[in-house]
Amino acid sequence: MWVLGTISCVLLSFLNQFFWYRTEPLTITAISAQIAVVPLGQLMAAKITDRVFFKGSRWEINLNPGPFNVKEHVLITIFANSGAGSVYAIHVVTVVKVLYKKNITFFVSLIVILTTQVLGFGWAGIFRRYLVESAAMWWPANLVQVSLFSQNLPYFLRFSPLPQAKNTISHPSSIPIFTAYDKQGPLYLSKFFAMTYGVGFAALNATIVHVALFHGREIWEQRKASFGDKKIDIHTRLMRKYKQVPEWWFVCILLVNIAATIFACEYYNDQLQLPWWGVLLACGIAMVFTLPIGIITATTNQVFHHFITHLQVHITDKFMLHTPGLNIITEYIIGYIYPGYPVVNMCFKVYGYISMTHAITFLQDFKLGHYMKIPPRTMFMAQIVRTLIACIVYLGTAWWLIETVPDICDTTTSNSVWTCPCDTVFYDASVIWGLVAPRRIFRDLRVYEDVNWFFLAGAIAPVLVWLASKAFHSQEWIKLINMPVLIAATGMMPPATTVSCTTWIIVGFFSGFVVYRYRPKLWQRYNYVLSGALDAGLAFMGVLLYLCLGLENISLDRWGNDLDGCPMASCPTAQCIKVEGC
Repeated sequence: MWVLGTISCVLLSFLNQFFWYRTEPLTITAISAQIAVVPLGQLMAAKITDRVFFKGSRWEINLNPGPFNVKEHVLITIFANSGAGSVYAIHVVTVVKVLYKKNITFFVSLIVILTTQVLGFGWAGIFRRYLVESAAMWWPANLVQVSLFSQNLPYFLRFSPLPQAKNTISHPSSIPIFTAYDKQGPLYLSKFFAMTYGVGFAALNATIVHVALFHGREIWEQRKASFGDKKIDIHTRLMRKYKQVPEWWFVCILLVNIAATIFACEYYNDQLQLPWWGVLLACGIAMVFTLPIGIITATTNQVFHHFITHLQVHITDKFMLHTPGLNIITEYIIGYIYPGYPVVNMCFKVYGYISMTHAITFLQDFKLGHYMKIPPRTMFMAQIVRTLIACIVYLGTAWWLIETVPDICDTTTSNSVWTCPCDTVFYDASVIWGLVAPRRIFRDLRVYEDVNWFFLAGAIAPVLVWLASKAFHSQEWIKLINMPVLIAATGMMPPATTVSCTTWIIVGFFSGFVVYRYRPKLWQRYNYVLSGALDAGLAFMGVLLYLCLGLENISLDRWGNDLDGCPMASCPTAQCIKVEGC
């Protein structure tokens, strides 16, 4: 388990970060490793010696304790999950070092990445009893992997090809006086851009109100039951036979990471600039929102992507958990309190937003172990080790590419495949929220002040649904209306391409309505397996196309590749003006 898990984590971390900087980012999911390790695990079980080393001592070890089993398979997948999800804090390193052209050392970068990743363990431990042990929190996303674990993968592999072979600003002292900004004019956003920010505001408030109205009593009862005898489901009852992870372990990790973060921000303030109170405020935001957002994710399978600020992430990184509008609210708060500091804005967003996101990821993995009956302490250790490995590999790969690829992230270089689209959008967000600041966009210096009304709209929407469910008790379908999901889906559609929407609508309608309604047994057996197969097939084909065609600079030339189908849209129409390519 440790060998294959480490290899899976290292390989996926390297490949995902390598492809992340490219113009068309590619994400290789954990399901790819989940399928690939089956023949390798069986081969190692058959060929590696079962000799016991250091027999009779404290360090006794057996390299081959028995046949390759499903629990080892699950733990290897847990390792792969860390390599499959991008390390968000890499954006901070890339933007500061490449786009802002400021100094940030490898050591400071490693501290930021490690603390943001591991900080989530603390929140996960605090809310584990609500989001893992509760039978109502069923985490539908885990059912894809559980379905694959339950299938006859060796039989499947017979038919698989796998067995074959800028000069910018980071401190107010260097900011041009804002009269220049006023002379240039306010920052204008497109209607969709502004609306998507508004939808993010609405989704955040809708999440809090929805959870309070529809799950408040359940949370309170779970809280009371945690201190006494309570009725538990069969999964929790079976898991209680294992030695549990003490809650103080999570608390210690949380406190140590907060202390390390404050130390890094104060001692290396010239590089990070985030004050100590900013760290505490970010942690407070993460703690407040982990439970409501975790409930939405665990019950609806909606792992909301952050709106517009990272629309490329929305398109490419399906398995990284994102949350409704929390990245926006962290940018909003620190941008209003501490305007003119784009680096501070980025760091605050990372600690306030990503630590909570990783808490949701760890909780989802705990629930997977809950379903598959993995010993909690083994799961805990696997999560710690895989996180440390992924952080080092992701940062090492990013640092290597930044130092060796000429003009990386330069969008003006023609025919460059290293344009870093996700990092460029992250940089744009730091300018909007950190440098220009929300006060000049959404508050008293108003350009888009009316967008703030979305906060109120988001809070009211779940109340209307709740009142309707109380007024019409017989209409059970009303309770199924989930306003955070509906609002969040609205926010995802504008930035996504047509293909991004139509493909999931067609597949989702066919599977979730046609097959579910007319062939329910077929749906129960193959729905989640098909979901995993589609993800794995896309990942394998993406790597195959890159290795076979991308390395040889071979591209398919067709009319669909041209985003501008009408030359008149960009070429001058006046006969006296000549432009190359028109």
